Amino acid sequence: MVESLGRVTGAPLGSAPDPDLSAPLERVGVSSNPRLETGTAPGVSPGRPAGRRARRRGARAAERPDSVVRRLVPQALVVAFLAGGTTAFVAQDRAIQLSVDGRPRSLHTFADDVDALLHEEGVRVGEHDMVAPAPGTPLTGGDAIAVRYGRPVRLTLDGRRHEVWTTAHTVDGALRELGVRAEGAYLSASRSQRIGRAGLALDVRTERAVTVMADGRARTIRTNAATAREAVERAGVVLGPDDTLSVPADSFPRDGQTVTVLRVTGAREVREQAIPFRVERTYDPSLLRGTEVVARPGRPGLRRITYLLRTVNGVRQTPLRESAEVVRRPRKQVVRVGTKPLPRAGRPVDALDWHGLAVCESGGDPHAVDSSGTYGGLYQFDTHTWHTLGGTGRPQDAPASEQTYRAKKLYVRRGESPWPHCGERLHG
Repeated sequence: MVESLGRVTGAPLGSAPDPDLSAPLERVGVSSNPRLETGTAPGVSPGRPAGRRARRRGARAAERPDSVVRRLVPQALVVAFLAGGTTAFVAQDRAIQLSVDGRPRSLHTFADDVDALLHEEGVRVGEHDMVAPAPGTPLTGGDAIAVRYGRPVRLTLDGRRHEVWTTAHTVDGALRELGVRAEGAYLSASRSQRIGRAGLALDVRTERAVTVMADGRARTIRTNAATAREAVERAGVVLGPDDTLSVPADSFPRDGQTVTVLRVTGAREVREQAIPFRVERTYDPSLLRGTEVVARPGRPGLRRITYLLRTVNGVRQTPLRESAEVVRRPRKQVVRVGTKPLPRAGRPVDALDWHGLAVCESGGDPHAVDSSGTYGGLYQFDTHTWHTLGGTGRPQDAPASEQTYRAKKLYVRRGESPWPHCGERLHG
């Protein structure tokens, strides 16, 4: 029995019992063993189950002072580490308000700055986009980040084209952002129209002061007109069909500009102009040298020109040529030029048969005129030849004596070649 209790307490055989364990041992007693009470068969060690439980209790009791501490210290360290890690984990988690193009949302992030947050959320920004606060700004809990995308605006402002960018979502916001004065202006789109990411084409004509001078009176108006003509009409000035302006009618009126109305009245005048004919000379060996014969008279042409006669604000202007039309083309004159050598000697001029020549050329009538109206008189002079001989007016209007005088003078110059068909009559 002693041996069995010794194994339970863990003490060596024959040693004194541990004072801390004496009370339990006393309470165990022999009578406490049920096997002893019921009678145990010889040869069986009495109280073995109870002995084993006692040994386990003794072993735990023996280990409690040092082994339990060794077991609890690592557990405490793990708990402390987890508690510190959780605190650091919570400290790095930041609550952020992120608004992307007007759409806000709340999120938690471990990002250190704005750039890292945008990269983490897949938000890409370009050179025309706005980020507030600026990229690279460190983050703290409760920060609000705003991203507004840029939108291209093809702006035509007072006739001048611009390519600009805006982060505003509406036309009205874009005008305010770009500093465009919209009061009284013409807008090609309503102010409330939204601007998508693809942008917008916008035509803006601001209100300008324009002075219109017409009929001796000045009218100053404020207008967003697109052309000078439109500004004049808005000033209450009615333009006539021929009236003009001091500036191109389709030009853009600038602020402070003065546009003068020019009252134009006019009429058209048609004038006729002669077109001179060309003279063509051919050589004729059958005619004496120095002799010229008009084989075919020339005829001048006729041109009809239309002029515009204008009066601007009561002042007559230089006639303006508007159009020209050729009514009749000129016909060239063909002249035969003699190349035959002159005779060395001949009868005196006065001795020639001038009467016979006159009868052959004109029937002896000093006032005769051929059917074409080109040749006239006793010797059928053309007007050009008559004038080269010193005659004036028409040959058929001159006295017969003067006609004969001029004929003799012509013979001295050119022989009988001026009269190719009747010249031989001079010699009888």
